[in-house]
Amino acid sequence: MKQIKKVLGEGLHKYTMIIALVALVIFFNIASNGKMITPSNFQNLLSGNAYVLILAIGMLMVIVVGHIDLSVGSVAGFCGMVMAIAFQTWNLPWWAAVLLALAIGALVGAWNGFWVAKMGIPGFITTLGSQMIFRGAVIWISHSISVPAPSELKFFGAGHLPEWGPAFTGMNNSTLLLGVFAILFFAYSQIRQYKRTNVLRGSKEALWPTLVRIALISVIIGYLTWLFGTGRPGTSFPVPGLILVILVIVYHIITEKTRFGRHIYAVGGNKNSAALSGVNVEKTYFMTMLNMSLLAAVAGILFVGRSTAAGPSDGTGWETDAIAAVFIGGAAVSGGVGTVMATMVGGMIMAVLNSGLMLLGVGADKTQVIKGLVLLAAVAFDVYNKRPGHVSITKRLFNLNKAENKEGSPAEKK
Repeated sequence: MKQIKKVLGEGLHKYTMIIALVALVIFFNIASNGKMITPSNFQNLLSGNAYVLILAIGMLMVIVVGHIDLSVGSVAGFCGMVMAIAFQTWNLPWWAAVLLALAIGALVGAWNGFWVAKMGIPGFITTLGSQMIFRGAVIWISHSISVPAPSELKFFGAGHLPEWGPAFTGMNNSTLLLGVFAILFFAYSQIRQYKRTNVLRGSKEALWPTLVRIALISVIIGYLTWLFGTGRPGTSFPVPGLILVILVIVYHIITEKTRFGRHIYAVGGNKNSAALSGVNVEKTYFMTMLNMSLLAAVAGILFVGRSTAAGPSDGTGWETDAIAAVFIGGAAVSGGVGTVMATMVGGMIMAVLNSGLMLLGVGADKTQVIKGLVLLAAVAFDVYNKRPGHVSITKRLFNLNKAENKEGSPAEKK
């Protein structure tokens, strides 16, 4: 067990949701007679849920700071509709229509941020009002009619990385190159972290756990690269997935490495202490809400590009999936806790549930019931694990106490 902990680099309880995700994929693959783990299903799984995962990135920051945004689905639908109308009715170039949608998303975020930061109205109430406003507005301006989207957006919403060069590998070369880059980047970051840790601690730790970790993750990335790159001709790693990956990297850096990210966690942990430490709480609230609506606009644009038209019902229920992804990923209800990577795992659990239940022929009504139960179970699991004075469920399952207690229990000594 100690060797496993060295390889993983952290306690096993950090990987609970990843284990649950893998278990779900395997279960649905067996139950569906191998229909889950296929190139086409994984491509659809990623491209069809990219917009919700993008919303979840922004929702994480809102929840960490201690608020919640119920308007993201309506804002995404409204921005997508404005973009389509600007292109079809106002004859704007497609790129100008996209910029207009992004600008509207930023303005809506500033509107929400004003009420939260300056007026002190809780985000739940503020965005509930915005949800009503923009849900009505999208129906109003569309006259309850779908509007065709610019054809150029189909590449961003449903496209695949292009093919180039010789096909001697039997894979899409763009996907192959992306996978190789991911492996090299991960290996570089792990070696760099190993060197930095040794310098800080002033000791020489064993290199083998880092090498084993690199090998294991490289095998996983290699398999996913093969899975995405060997689909039917004309398909490869989805473009919406690539946009999502870029956003995940950017926001991981923002939340973990920048002053703004540290301020978000400080305000979410204790806003009074953060204010006494010099953090501008109002600015943090404002920028977090603005960022959320901007990402909602991005999600709306990608969805419209995928569906090739903006509809009056676009965005309905998206906020619940985004919120569920954040909480399943381990974010605290009280704020101050949560990471972008864990949120992506939570979002993929929801996506796999949707896909797997659909492959099994489960109806939308029962799917919603199951997703609600999964959300409650995940939050209850997290709350119990963090309760003072209790041994976490994960530690009991993996028997980590034996690994952490060098002396062992009296029964073990006998």
